[in-house]
Amino acid sequence: MLDGGLAVGDVTLVYGEAETGKTALAIQCAVNTARVGYKVIFVDSDGTFSPVRLSQIAGKDIDEVAPSITLVKPTVFQEQALAIDRLDEYLTKTVRLVAVDTVTSRYRLELGKPKKTFTLNRELGRQVACLAQIAKTRKVAVLINSQVRNVFLEGMVTMEPVANRVLKFWADIVLNLKHTGQSRIMKAVLEKHPERKRPISCYFIIGETGIRDYRR
Repeated sequence: MLDGGLAVGDVTLVYGEAETGKTALAIQCAVNTARVGYKVIFVDSDGTFSPVRLSQIAGKDIDEVAPSITLVKPTVFQEQALAIDRLDEYLTKTVRLVAVDTVTSRYRLELGKPKKTFTLNRELGRQVACLAQIAKTRKVAVLINSQVRNVFLEGMVTMEPVANRVLKFWADIVLNLKHTGQSRIMKAVLEKHPERKRPISCYFIIGETGIRDYRR
């Protein structure tokens, strides 16, 4: 569906409800990047990156894969900003993937504070713009995961990414992960892609070793 995977030079936005495979996909992309000899910077803003999950997905390659993944764990939105601002210092020629999971979790926690919405929106936009610039100028793939929120429109409820306008503006590729009502089986909808004129979809299973194709 992605014409071979995450594109170097592009920002890929993956959004969906909890337990739809966003983190599993990000870890799997990190593992696959390390398997072919490149390095990864993984910004775990959600606090969901697990060494056990990494070991499950990497399998027998864990000893070779783990040293190639640099983990950054911001605990507040300001620390996420600092981590993104300093990425350029750590981007060697062997880094090919920067993953942020999720880019909106610390931002969302700050939204409850009064009179901060405009400042937070502007700062999130700046961070994502910085990631987009890094993707283009340093020739790396950037993967950002986002939580979702309910949107009520004309009597219907739909899901969209938190900070929808900011994220979709900067994203070159947009992938929406959805529950299907069946345990561990999810639907992925490719909503935006430079080479695709209309949305396409597929189904996948979340298993112990990551995600894999599901044939209905």
